[in-house]
Amino acid sequence: MEKIEHIGIAVKDLEVSNPLFAKLLGVPHYKMEEVVSEGVKTSFFKSGPNKIELLEATNPDSPIAKFLEKKGEGIHHVAFAVDDIVSELARLKQEGFQILNETPKKGADNKLVAFLHPKGTNGVLVELCQEIKEG
Repeated sequence: MEKIEHIGIAVKDLEVSNPLFAKLLGVPHYKMEEVVSEGVKTSFFKSGPNKIELLEATNPDSPIAKFLEKKGEGIHHVAFAVDDIVSELARLKQEGFQILNETPKKGADNKLVAFLHPKGTNGVLVELCQEIKEG
């Protein structure tokens, strides 16, 4: 794993949370994107080399809606950048981690993503992110 790629924060309403985080970080969000397959709308902020992803549910059955219902707003996941998500998933599986999705899927911000079950990572949902190379 190269670095922390971003921290994902579940929020009830991006229209309320975007101005709050803009004031907190001193910069506006630079990108909003909907990931229909996951039932989520995202908003990204950069603060120095760090990224924050705000996540709002777009349907009541989405993972973010279920998270908000169970735990309320707050940190949802920590994402790590990887060069080769397939080999990293294989390595982590061999190490005994429970993989939530064996095949990486397209996520927000032009990334392939996969998640590790939080039961095996001290309660932290871990996301692996690999940049999708164009062309």
